Amino acid sequence: MPASAVHVLVLGGTTEARRLAESLAGDRSVRVTTSLAGRVAAPRLPPGEVRVGGFGGPEGLAAWMREHDVDALIDATHPFAAAMSRNAAEAAALAHVPLLALRRPGWVAQDGDRWHSAGSLAEAAGLLPALGERVFLTTGRMGLAAFAGAGLDALWFLVRSVDAPEPPCPARMEVLLDRGPFGLDGERELLRRHRIDVLVTKDSGGDATAPKLTAAREAGIPVVVVRRPPVPEGVPVARTPDEAARWVVRLHASGPEQRGRGRYASG
Repeated sequence: MPASAVHVLVLGGTTEARRLAESLAGDRSVRVTTSLAGRVAAPRLPPGEVRVGGFGGPEGLAAWMREHDVDALIDATHPFAAAMSRNAAEAAALAHVPLLALRRPGWVAQDGDRWHSAGSLAEAAGLLPALGERVFLTTGRMGLAAFAGAGLDALWFLVRSVDAPEPPCPARMEVLLDRGPFGLDGERELLRRHRIDVLVTKDSGGDATAPKLTAAREAGIPVVVVRRPPVPEGVPVARTPDEAARWVVRLHASGPEQRGRGRYASG
């Protein structure tokens, strides 16, 4: 790896983060390190260097970037990883490192959709008793406590997640351990077999888990969609891995003297 290579730290764990690492892996002018939180037991590892585990808050992340001569930080975490995104923004400012957020576009309702918007998991849980009795819960294993309240004991939940959830959990629950992408035929069959009459999802965006929305639309099933939190103010956003890769190329072309010249310098 040339000494002049740009060292990019990617906060990963998403399909987009892995595709970005794959895109940059063949470029000898770029050194890529992907950081994974370690919450998934068997993550799909991207090419390049990989580190697993937390940093100890924004100060720890800033210190790690200084110690490892990081030239650019890309927050490619899940759209709902709000705490990590805030930490990334603060760390980038502390270390004077350019920051980019990589965020896939959110889903858009289509004709025939019966969507109900919620600002949080707790708000989503509060909507359920009026919408159905057999809930397909696809918000992941984190945050199930929001659906464990006594007021929801009459509801039955099918919970789909990559790893097994830990309590507190809904009183009446079946767990389906699976990892996307999911096909439309499989989602149709799942809704039919489990007699699902309401779906809960986060607005994660992307294609890997979108077929459930089509299946729900076809079946006339209401969908509670939890809105994603905003990207920290002032942080530039790329919507695709290719767009993020072009940002890195521009950053490299700018030269080391131009990097990190602003709070969230875009290169």
